[in-house]
Amino acid sequence: MPTKKQLTCPIPQSDYPKITLAHGGGGLLSNELVDKIFAPVFNDPLLYERHDGARTNVKTGEIAFSTDSHVVKPLFFPGGDIGKLAVCGTVNDIAMCGAKPEFLSVGFILEEGLPMETLWQVVLSMKEAAKSAGVRIVTGDTKVVEHGKGDGIYINTSGIGQIISPTPISPASIQTGDAIILSGDIGRHGVAVMAAREGLQFESHIQSDCAPLNRMIEALFDENIEVRCLRDLTRGGLATALVEIASSSKQSIEVLETTIPVKPEVESACELLGLDPLFVANEGRCIAIVPEKAYDLTINTMKRFACGRGACRIGVIEKTSGSPQATLRTAIGTHRLLSLFSGEQLPRIC
Repeated sequence: MPTKKQLTCPIPQSDYPKITLAHGGGGLLSNELVDKIFAPVFNDPLLYERHDGARTNVKTGEIAFSTDSHVVKPLFFPGGDIGKLAVCGTVNDIAMCGAKPEFLSVGFILEEGLPMETLWQVVLSMKEAAKSAGVRIVTGDTKVVEHGKGDGIYINTSGIGQIISPTPISPASIQTGDAIILSGDIGRHGVAVMAAREGLQFESHIQSDCAPLNRMIEALFDENIEVRCLRDLTRGGLATALVEIASSSKQSIEVLETTIPVKPEVESACELLGLDPLFVANEGRCIAIVPEKAYDLTINTMKRFACGRGACRIGVIEKTSGSPQATLRTAIGTHRLLSLFSGEQLPRIC
């Protein structure tokens, strides 16, 4: 198992400094990747069985199952990288189902010519993210495509978790008068990735919010909070999540612009780039919809965690008289109808 001092790849650079097509061929070099990188870093007994899949015992009851693919560019950005993102993305999807994530699979698509040291750093990052989330990486796969047919690394992760919510976490559970709680400031991930991709320099160093949210969500259930709906704010950001929830729940939503936290440096960057922070992707933010009477406890519980220290109440579920809609009450008191973004605002952001 790698230690903190083991920061360089154990495969000798003089032998194979870069990924070759043979590393995806199922032979000697494929086995070397597993034996010297994946198995010792992820360090799970099920990986050492070298089976076609992982067999393990799970508790009886409902499970949540999710999958996510990651093609972020660049591979490394302030506050994270594609490895950390791949773990957090699936962990958070499972947590939003009201489940405790337990097991992950990982599929790598590597491009011929990728530096072996780059792969090593990504795998180390995945290990740390999995440790932080308390999940096990128990099975995986690797394929290699020809040089020029990929973009370094693509990663798919799938995960399984045990449902721990006593009631269904769903837009269908929402009721008029429920409070909408946001776990923290928005827009940092998308801006951090875009700045790294385009080589933009801002006065303040903007870091991605990429983080696993599952321990914070589990704490809400430990406090017996009646969580009605959860949604992580990835592609499309906060606005898209609100529009989708309004449509699915057949309930209208109103949020207050003045209560939505956006860091000044993110707001300035969005103005420069022509972006609306409401639609910018986040990778460590979520909304929780809870009964009005539970919003104080929800916020205080979230604030016990680094990913929830900026938690705040941003809006309410309203009685619907016509078509359900999501609206933003602006700082000057006008109402702005939120709608799904047309096109791709920030490609390859996750």
